[in-house]
Amino acid sequence: MSLTYLTTEELAQRIKYNPRTIRQVLMDSVILEGRHYVRPFGQRKILFIWEHIEADMFSGQSAFAVPMSNGSLCYA
Repeated sequence: MSLTYLTTEELAQRIKYNPRTIRQVLMDSVILEGRHYVRPFGQRKILFIWEHIEADMFSGQSAFAVPMSNGSLCYA
């Protein structure tokens, strides 16, 4: 299975979020390291795994929740 690796900016275009919001809010609360993204060679660069994000986000399961501005969560 071939995986698609995306930068933060590319992911932001696909899910319609600001790259800064992805880095500061979604990472490690909704998007998990090891499952949804990796840091190749332990560097600062982050590569998101689109197939895993897409599977969790669009599967209808409650595993993927998007934080809302009022503090609640929206389950996709």
